[in-house]
Order: sequence, then structure tokens, then C-alpha cells
Amino acid sequence: MELFSSQFFILTLALVGVVIIVAALLSGFIDRSDVPQVGVFLALGAMLGPAGLQLLNVSLDSPILRVVATLSLALVLFTDAVSLSIAEIRRHRLLAFLVIGPGTLLSAALIALAAWMLLDFSPASAVMIGAALASTDPVMLRGLLKRPGLPETVRLALRLESGLNDIVLLPIILVAMAGLSRSNLFGVESARLALELFLLGPGAGVTVGLLAIGALELVRRKTGVRRDYESLYSLGVAFAAYAAAEAVHGSGFLAAFCAGLTIAALDVELCDCFLEYGQTTAEMTLLFTFILFGSSLIWQGLLVLNVMTVLFAVTVVLIRPIAFLLSLSRTKLERRSCFLIAWFGPRGLSSLLLILVPVFAGVPGSEQLFVICCLVVLLSVALHGGSLMLLGRTPPSPAPVNRNQIDTATPKANDGAPRPIAAENGSDRISIEELRALQSSGAPLLIVDVRAETSFNSSAFQAQGALRIPADQIVRRIAELNVPRQTWIITFCA
Repeated sequence: MELFSSQFFILTLALVGVVIIVAALLSGFIDRSDVPQVGVFLALGAMLGPAGLQLLNVSLDSPILRVVATLSLALVLFTDAVSLSIAEIRRHRLLAFLVIGPGTLLSAALIALAAWMLLDFSPASAVMIGAALASTDPVMLRGLLKRPGLPETVRLALRLESGLNDIVLLPIILVAMAGLSRSNLFGVESARLALELFLLGPGAGVTVGLLAIGALELVRRKTGVRRDYESLYSLGVAFAAYAAAEAVHGSGFLAAFCAGLTIAALDVELCDCFLEYGQTTAEMTLLFTFILFGSSLIWQGLLVLNVMTVLFAVTVVLIRPIAFLLSLSRTKLERRSCFLIAWFGPRGLSSLLLILVPVFAGVPGSEQLFVICCLVVLLSVALHGGSLMLLGRTPPSPAPVNRNQIDTATPKANDGAPRPIAAENGSDRISIEELRALQSSGAPLLIVDVRAETSFNSSAFQAQGALRIPADQIVRRIAELNVPRQTWIITFCA
């Protein structure tokens, strides 16, 4: 037993190392080539699995799968919540309502109807698979959302959907699970279920979030906290919220989301820290989960190929465009934007993690639901990943640059423009007075707003005449815009 544990520990450690190394080495290639990152790690899992090097063989009852899948779903929900901008949701509440209400819920209902009619599932089982397959995968969407030239309305709609749809779909699955496992959902049973789902879990998440923010704010004032450690602090909050809810018999997953939502509403700085550093750690966990699925589990979907399962999988892929085009038909969005929003709803890790909730709970027939989900996910990776490669990259327009502020001719050595004191003493900051002096001198100047998305979307203040560029894209965009080398580039990141 001790030898087995030692081998298990070494294998797990090796897999974590492989994920980090491969993700780092292939990150640039994946970004430039549009090869689906999910497909790469599923292939890596297949290489390590029974059909390859036989180093990894994960089944549904493997302890490592239960632990990693639980952590992954908690991180997905927490990351979704932290990434949300409450101010942005308020400004675009109609769009958020359409993609989450009619869009997501109509998709789930139509998929459930297809499962009931084509695969002869029970109503509760059909509802569970419908909710799971209506979820969009945040890992697969990330490459699309970072694509330059993507219409901003498309980026906004998909970001809102991926941030909100899981928390709408998870309670549906939990209620359907209760419907299968409990003979009577009326009276005391229904009150207990409502207490567990909508009070204990969310209450624990909000409580942990508030306590975490209060403790962090106190330490910030007293001694300060390193920015990179604040991201790790966020991960600790997510896991603590999950554990607290489970301890009081609530839903840990709902608690993780509510803790993230509390942080998003009250502490923008902590959100930005998580998005800058912690999100990479969370993504590593998700990619590690893809390797586990790719070793053997996800390929079980190919073992159930027949006319009805293939017809169901194709129907699932086609249902989303129909549901979303109907939902967005009354909006003023361009036709191309509507089609992009409707088409790019890839099924991936979120769907598999959601359907594993009833599997781990031992719900009868849930293993068959998981296998069907695997088939749909494989089809989605091929179709949506392939269409992303065919979409091509639209070069970003340089129109936002104020050419009155940038002298496109090669400037002389600042032409006597005042040199900021910050530049003289080696500081990386410039005062407002020094910036105004530079502007009045006529020196070639470009102000770039590089704030994190959460800060940018929640702030009512904008730098006048600034070009908006995310911090991780600033070098590439400046090169694309051919900004003269001697231009003063002032970044606004408050």
C-alpha cells in the first residue's frame, strides 16, 4: 500500500510538471496558430493513457479524478464570478439577460427535449444532460476572446455568458438529482432542498468572502500585502468557501461562486490580482483535468456511436445557434455578431464537470449521461476548434490612436521637451504635472490605458485621449501601430 501511494504521488507530481512545461512551451504556438489548446492536452492525455505509454489510466471511481474534478469545478465557478464586472452587467443588463435567460435556458430545455425523444432518457436525466451541455467552456473561449479584431459586442456577450451560465445551470442539475434520489420533494423535503441550495451554500460563500476581504483590508493597512500573493489569497478563499459550505451541508460549488461574486462586488484590486496571476494557476488545474479525461475517459464517447447518439450530438451543436439567434433577433446587433455569438458555444470541461456532479453522488444512470456528454464534447472540440482556425485573424484597426498626439515623423531627441523627474531618478511613475508639461511642450506622446478588465469596466474615469490596450498585448499592439521609437509612451494603470 505504501509503495502504491509513493508511485501514485510521483505520477501525480510528474503530470503536474508535464502540464506546466507543455503549457508554457506551446503557449505562443497555440496563440498564433489557433490550434485548440483543449485538443492538445486531450491528445497528451491519450499519449499517456492505456492506448499510448500506459502511464495513466483514470476511471470514474479514481480518487484523483474526484479530487481534481471537484477542485476544477470550484475554480471554474470562482473564476467566472471574479471575472465579472458588476458595473458592466448593469450597463448591458439586456444583453446579459438575453444570453443567460432565453439563450442559455432555452438551449438547456431544447437539449433536454432532444435527449428525452432521441435517447429515451427519463425526464430528470434529460434535464441533467440538457443543463450540462448548455454550458460553454471558458478554456476554449479564452482564445477567441483574446483575438484582435473580434467585435466588442461579441466579446462582451460571450464573456457575460461564460461568467454567468454555470451558476444558472448548476442548480438545475442539483434539483434534478434530488428528484431522482428522493421519493418526495414536497413539504419538508422541498424546504430542506431549498435551504441547502439557496441559503446554506450561498450564505457560506458570502460569509467567507466578507471575512476574507475584511482580513485582507486590515493587513493591507497595517503591513501591506504583495500583489502576487493576493492572487494566491483568492485561491484560498475559493477553497475555504467550498469547505465551509460542505461543512454545513450546503453546496460548495454555489459557495465558491458567491465568494467570487462578493470579491468582484467589493474588492476590485483583489479581482485584478487574481486575474493577473491566479487565473494562470487555475488554468493549469483545468488543463491537468483535461489530461486526466484524455487518458481514457473522454474516448468512451466513441464507444457509444450509433445513429441515435450521433443524431443527438449533432442536434446539440445545432440547438445553440437556433436558440441564440431567436434570443438576439430583437436586438440591434449586426448580423455577423449575432452569428458569432450563436455559433461559438463550445462544450468542454464545464459540461464534463457538471455532469460528474451526479456521477460522484451515485445518481442512477448518471454514468451513461457522462459517456454521451463525452461524445458531444469531442464533436464540439473538433467543430468549434476547427472553425476558430478557419475564422482567421482580423488585423486590429489603428483608428483609436490620436495622430495629433503622435508625430509620425521621426522626432529629434525630444526637441527640448522637458524630461520628467521620474525618468531622471529611475522611477517608473510620472506625475500629472509632468504629463501636462510634456503635452504642452508638443513632444510626441501616447497615453495607453492598460488597466485590468475589471478595473476598466467598473471605473467611471477614463484617461483623456488614451488608447485602450490590455497589458498583455501592449508590446504587440505598439509594434503594429508603428509608433515612432522616440515617442513618450505613458501607461495608465491606476
